[in-house]
Amino acid sequence: MSDCLFCRIATREIPAELVLETPRVMAFRDTNPQAPTHVLVIPVEHVANAAELADTDPAYAGELLAAAAEVARREGLGSGYRLVANTGADAGQTVEHLHWHVLGGRPLTWPPG
Repeated sequence: MSDCLFCRIATREIPAELVLETPRVMAFRDTNPQAPTHVLVIPVEHVANAAELADTDPAYAGELLAAAAEVARREGLGSGYRLVANTGADAGQTVEHLHWHVLGGRPLTWPPG
């Protein structure tokens, strides 16, 4: 999708600081980090949200989860990290391309704030 921010990152039209890349998954640093470590993990293929991916390709969802865990290992988040995927506007999804937030590097409280 030509107007999708994350599709444009996946095709390298927009630069990003890559942390991990496979043929179907890309991970890059968030430009507005909410924690000392804040990496976004996306499917290279355009998928709107987690519900769509679960319906169409659950194995791809597993690839994203494995990539998120690898990012956490590479980033030294052995003491803990948070994975967040917002699905839909009511959940705060602002880019309609599935993305997992890998957050860590400090104790994370719940609720956030």
